[in-house]
Amino acid sequence: MRILFLGYIDSPLVRYLATTDEVVATAERVSLEQATTCDFLVSYGYRYILKADTLNRFSARAINLHISYLPWNRGADPNLWSWIEDTPKGVTIHHIDEGIDTGDIIVQKLVAFSGEETLASSYARLHEEMVATFIETWPRIRNGSAPRSVQGAGGSFHSSKDKRRIILRQGWDTPVAELGASSIAVRSIKD
Repeated sequence: MRILFLGYIDSPLVRYLATTDEVVATAERVSLEQATTCDFLVSYGYRYILKADTLNRFSARAINLHISYLPWNRGADPNLWSWIEDTPKGVTIHHIDEGIDTGDIIVQKLVAFSGEETLASSYARLHEEMVATFIETWPRIRNGSAPRSVQGAGGSFHSSKDKRRIILRQGWDTPVAELGASSIAVRSIKD
């Protein structure tokens, strides 16, 4: 099988997939022509919206790895928003549809934190959990036997520009305990 891996090309998942399959990995914008040479699409940290013709090429063989417990924190910076909005923290592998992080769920896992973490350490932990969850689930995803369920109603969505209004006094080293909605500084920004 030839797998198109989009996003974090230095992820250990690229090496893992390459143990059994040919992998084409890129973080750049992908075209339909590039996609037509592949059998399966795995997106992990990919920053571009896939066009409908590319998605149609893969049908049920296009998945996304998202470091949030969907339907909460769809879109950009899910780790940050899970702390600010006190929503469930976790990882989700889901099918890609034409929405942003709205596809049917394959597997998800809640991740518990002690509250002593920083944004950077919680982000790293979510990525570790994602790698482990993917490796455990990939054989069933690959052969088409993984479960598929519709996402629940509700949740939240954030775009990249939403983060511009948040002031992180210590950057990504900000302790997560300081990130409740009532304790963060917010800039007034006109769109």
